Amino acid sequence: MIIDKEQTVIGFIGIGVMGKSMASHLMAAGYETHIYTRTKSSADALLEKGAIWEETPGKVAAAADITITIVGYPHDVKEVYLSENGILANCSPSNIVIDMTTSSPKLAAEIYNTAKDKGIFSLDAPVSGGDVGAKNGTLSIMVGGDQDTFDTVLPLFQLMGKNIVYQGKAGSGQHCKMANQIAIACNMMGVCESIRYAEKAGLDPATVLKSIEAGAAGSWSLSNLAPRMIKHDFDPGFYIKHFIKDMTIALESSKDIGLAAEGLALAKSLYDQVAKDGGENLGTQALYKNYK
Repeated sequence: MIIDKEQTVIGFIGIGVMGKSMASHLMAAGYETHIYTRTKSSADALLEKGAIWEETPGKVAAAADITITIVGYPHDVKEVYLSENGILANCSPSNIVIDMTTSSPKLAAEIYNTAKDKGIFSLDAPVSGGDVGAKNGTLSIMVGGDQDTFDTVLPLFQLMGKNIVYQGKAGSGQHCKMANQIAIACNMMGVCESIRYAEKAGLDPATVLKSIEAGAAGSWSLSNLAPRMIKHDFDPGFYIKHFIKDMTIALESSKDIGLAAEGLALAKSLYDQVAKDGGENLGTQALYKNYK
């Protein structure tokens, strides 16, 4: 397949915080885009711009040459891809499907094998960069599947992201995302403790940030989420409930490969407490609340 904005039809399923921006970049580039999401009203802005609404994921896949998904949880991915009204039951042979949800490596491999049996090409391509990266088209995209399929759809990835890396066979994109989430989860504990230490020591944490974010302590979370903590801005760029989902998958995958992910387990226990206290729909920076 050759990507051609005049002929290639895109399907996009999952118009959430990130999916809305990602789909809008494809539309802005001139691709006819068919969409579906559970709450139709969340897609109003895209429909006003010319997106075409379909009533089921299967109808999106039937209308598209390339179908992209970014939904909530692994069970959502499984339903969207493997159910009777789902994507793989309605795709044409030679179509391409790309799951950009953070999901299970095992499920990514299952979808790949089921798709292959039907003559359909499949990639797992989870992303990192949050709402800001999605809006700016600067996401990091980690891709598993066949190299030839990756090469074919790279122009589409380049509309949504900047750091786009092919990781290997099916499931490799998801494994890479698990490594990413482990690093973030453990780092977030350090960021929260750092800000609280500065506050309790009587320092201005914003001034402390000016010194430490440019040195060895620097990280994306320190530069982008610590300022939100200081302002008590806990609006979600990425929901705690979705981060807990990711950490659960990472812990399960760690067990499968024989890794005792103790830092990850501690981070998840702290996030579980924030969620238990009613914060599951807050942004991940709300972990700071635990340190107050």
